Amino acid sequence: MVEDSFGALYAVVQASRGIQSMEGVPFDLAGHEGIIVVPEGNIERRSERVASDVIRSEWQVYRTIRMDKLSNMSVYIKVVEMGSFTAVANHLDSTVGNVSRAVSALENVLDTRLLQRSTRRLSVTDAGRRFYERCVKILADLESAEAEASNAALQPRGTLRVHCVPGLARQLVTGAVLEYRQAFPEVTVDLMLSQRMPNLLEDQLDVSILIARTLPDSAYVSQKIGVSHCVLVASPEYLARHGAPETPEQLCDHQCLLLGTVDYVRDEWQLKSKAGDATFIPSGPSFSVNDMDAMAVAIREGAGIGLLAGFTAIDDLRAGRLVRVLPDYHTYERNVYAVYTSRQFVDAKITRFIDTLKTRVGAQLASTAQALID
Repeated sequence: MVEDSFGALYAVVQASRGIQSMEGVPFDLAGHEGIIVVPEGNIERRSERVASDVIRSEWQVYRTIRMDKLSNMSVYIKVVEMGSFTAVANHLDSTVGNVSRAVSALENVLDTRLLQRSTRRLSVTDAGRRFYERCVKILADLESAEAEASNAALQPRGTLRVHCVPGLARQLVTGAVLEYRQAFPEVTVDLMLSQRMPNLLEDQLDVSILIARTLPDSAYVSQKIGVSHCVLVASPEYLARHGAPETPEQLCDHQCLLLGTVDYVRDEWQLKSKAGDATFIPSGPSFSVNDMDAMAVAIREGAGIGLLAGFTAIDDLRAGRLVRVLPDYHTYERNVYAVYTSRQFVDAKITRFIDTLKTRVGAQLASTAQALID
């Protein structure tokens, strides 16, 4: 960190003056004016020959080091490398006075002579040489840190932590994650399944993928991935035993299985058709579950009639393992959302993942909806 580097610089200069090193003291950047602060309780013991008033004076100087000294350090590096204030001034399109003041400012802060000046030449002191070497490393590290942080907005890398509701994850999102990983192998994906929307900040998640008619008000940002709805289905064996209802009212004569997830109200079925809407409230269900895939198993086993999301039911419908019940009806549409925390400075790993969701999952949802209509 930059603050640790300043501590190392100070230690180098002080060591050259016979004062015990302060390496290992933790540094922190205060929130005001970039002042670098060292907790006073962590000051290392100095050599006994150093008077306490000198320590207090030097400590006060050290507390006032500011981040704008980085520019002075950059100038100092050029002076050491080019050997002339005039050459550096010309190189930086500045003045000799400005270059001299930059070096003097560092010397005043450090209370140490970095350069020996004469009318004909500059020479670097022993402390100045050590300071120069550390300055070069610090500025190189800073450039590397800036490039890495800036590149996060351009090139996906790092760990992407994703939450998704279980049924959608098993049927569609896991495949999208694998496709994303193939495209961006420098990203590691942690996929967490849960019915409820998490707190993205507290749970340290990057993206949450949800199904809902509308999202609650929050500070989060959302993008719509696609649309889903549920259909009524049963197994051929169940319908052979009990017959198929022809109207929503006839559902009262059947075993109705209840899906109780966050996305679907468990005690009523709100059905929609071209002929009109209907609300059915199953009474005395023999089975209820809060997981879409578990519901699919129960329906395939002939336990009764239930609601399944189109993306869960479509393969079983095509294979004949399930049959549509009241095929003219389906539930109201629910949106699939990708939710994340901020609209500004979004990492590339997040934006590219959402692009993958829109391209792959969005297309699969649209294809399923069309197949159910046909």
